[in-house]
Amino acid sequence: MLTPNLLLFYVQNPMESAIFYEKIFKTKPVVSFSTYVAFSFANGFTFSLWSTQAQNFVSGGQGHRSELAFMVANEDQVRALRKTWKELGVQIEQDLHEAVFGLTFVALDPDGHRIRVCMPDKDI
Repeated sequence: MLTPNLLLFYVQNPMESAIFYEKIFKTKPVVSFSTYVAFSFANGFTFSLWSTQAQNFVSGGQGHRSELAFMVANEDQVRALRKTWKELGVQIEQDLHEAVFGLTFVALDPDGHRIRVCMPDKDI
């Protein structure tokens, strides 16, 4: 079975976006180039930012139709992250609300990518 271990976001300026993600991840990138930045995590997952201005960048798609999501243990943690991110100046697109899977909110990164905080589905 293949296990996903990399999520790559296309951004205008990876160095600028990295500053944003350093704040919410509370860690520095492991790789930083003008057109590519990567964050690695203890669970083996890598989150990367790739410049749409890079020499070999090719993509026929446009728009943001996905989300980076953080599942936390409980509603208190959802509320705490919303408060912390708001204090850091993170744009909140969809404020705290109850969804079918529980309490959640959605923030935006500098390029408009959606970042959701929620709890695991109750059936999981």
